[in-house]
Amino acid sequence: MTGVRPALTSRLRLLGIAISFSAASMLAAAPASARGPDGIADIAEKVIDSVVNISTSQSVEAKGGGREAMPQLPPGSPFEEFFDDFFKNRRGGSSKGGERSEMQPPRKTNSLGSGFIIDASGVVVTNNHVIADADEINVIMNDGTKIKAELVGVDKKTDIAVLKFKPVKPIVAVKFGDSDKLRLGEWVIAIGNPFSLGGSVTAGIVSARNRDISQGPYDNYIQTDASINRGNSGGPLFNLEGEVVGVNTLIISPTGGSIGLGFAVPSKTVAGVVDQLRQFGELRRGWLGVRIQQVTDEIAESLNIKPARGALVAGVDDKGPAKPAGIEPGDVVVKFDGRDVKDPKDLSRVVADTAVGKEVDVVIIRKGAEETRKVTLGRLEDTEKVQQAAAKTKEDPVEKPVTQKALGLDLAALSKDLRTKYKIKDSVKGVIVTGVDGNSDAAEKRLSAGDVIVEVAQEAVGSAADIKKRVDQLKKDGKKSVLLLVSNGEGELRFVALSVQ
Repeated sequence: MTGVRPALTSRLRLLGIAISFSAASMLAAAPASARGPDGIADIAEKVIDSVVNISTSQSVEAKGGGREAMPQLPPGSPFEEFFDDFFKNRRGGSSKGGERSEMQPPRKTNSLGSGFIIDASGVVVTNNHVIADADEINVIMNDGTKIKAELVGVDKKTDIAVLKFKPVKPIVAVKFGDSDKLRLGEWVIAIGNPFSLGGSVTAGIVSARNRDISQGPYDNYIQTDASINRGNSGGPLFNLEGEVVGVNTLIISPTGGSIGLGFAVPSKTVAGVVDQLRQFGELRRGWLGVRIQQVTDEIAESLNIKPARGALVAGVDDKGPAKPAGIEPGDVVVKFDGRDVKDPKDLSRVVADTAVGKEVDVVIIRKGAEETRKVTLGRLEDTEKVQQAAAKTKEDPVEKPVTQKALGLDLAALSKDLRTKYKIKDSVKGVIVTGVDGNSDAAEKRLSAGDVIVEVAQEAVGSAADIKKRVDQLKKDGKKSVLLLVSNGEGELRFVALSVQ
C-alpha cells in the first residue's frame, strides 16, 4: 500500500494542474459580461465621483410638534418596523410616532442619505423620503466638498426627488441604462452612504424584477441581494456598463441591516419621473377615469375569458376620458396603446406613463368579444378626493322588509326605509343585501348588509326574484359561478364572483 500512495498523489496533482489550466482557459474565453465581479473595480472607479451623500437638517419646532416625515407604509408592511426604528433614532430616541414632549427645547435633526449626479450642471437624483420636510439640503461630494442644494421637485408615489446645486469644479455625471433589459442573475453594483460611512461599494445580482410589495400604486421594483443598508436610500444601482438601472429605496430586514432583500425603483420609471420634474417641477400622469380590479379565475369563467387576464373595469368616472369613449363597467382591458395588460397594476403603470392628451387605442373584452376604443387621456390629479362611505346607523326600519334568500344572501327591494337605514344614495339602483350567511361564499368574498346588487351576469336586476331567476338559469346552463356587480351606499362599484354550486 505504501508504494501506491505516491503514484496516486502524483496523478491527483497532475489532474489538479489540468483542471486549473482548463478553468483558466474557460475564464479567459468568457466574455466580460459573464465574468461577474471581475469588472466591478473598474466600474466603481469610473462612477464613484458621481455618487454623493445627501445631508439634510430640519427644525423640529418649525414642523409643529416634532413629527418628522416618514414614508407612508401600508398596515403590516415588512418595512414598518425598520422605518419606525430608523426615524426614532433620527429623532434622538423620541417616542413611537414622533411625538415630542412640550417641555423639550426646539432643536434641529439631521439625516444622511445618498444620491447621484445625472447632469454635469449639478442635477442630482435621490429618494423623496431622504429629503422630506428638510429645511436645508446639502450635497456632499466624494472628496468631501459640501454644497447647498435646492429642491427641483418630488414625486411621492415613486419616492423620487430631484435636486440642483452649483458645482465649484467640474463634476462627473452618469446616465440611465435600460432596466427592462436586466436579466435575473445579472450582476449589479450598489454605491451609497450606508450608516453614514461615506461612499461604499457593494455587489450582488438581480434577484427578481417587477416586484409588487404593496408600497404604492406603481410598484415595479428590482430586487437585489447587493448589500443595501440605512443611508443607502437614494443611491444608484449600476449595471456592469456603469449605467444606472435603479434607485435603491427599500429593504426588508428585522434589524435594519441588510439580509439580502433590497429593492430599487427601476431606471425606466425613474427616468420618466426625472424628466417631468425637471421640465414641470411636478408629475403630469395620464388618467383613464376608471376603477379596476383583478380578473380572478372565477370572474374569467363568468365572462368567458380564457385565460384569466387583463383589468376588469368596476366603475367609470362620469367626467373621465373613458366615459365618452364608451368603456363600461364589466369591460376587461387587455391592451392599452399597443401594450399587453396582464393585470390591474400593468394598466395603472402604463396609463400613468402615457402623455396627457394623447389619443390611444384601448382593447377591451365585452361579453366574450374584443373591441377597440379610442381614448384621449386626461390628467391624473394628485389631489384626488377619496370618498368614504358614511357609517351605517343602527336604527330599525319602520317596516320590516320582505326578503328572499339566494347565494347565501338575504335580499330585499330597495325601499325608502332601507335607503335611510343603510345610507344608500338615491342614484343607486338594484337589490339590497340585508343579511349574509356566515358560512357562505358570499361571506368569504366580504359581502355585507347594506351592499346593493346592481347586476347579475351583466344584466340589471330590480328584485330578489330577478336574482333568483338568473341564478337558477345559470345553474341549468352548467355555470360554476355567477358574476355580481355590487355597489356600496356611495355608488362605488365592484365585481364579485360567487359559486352557484
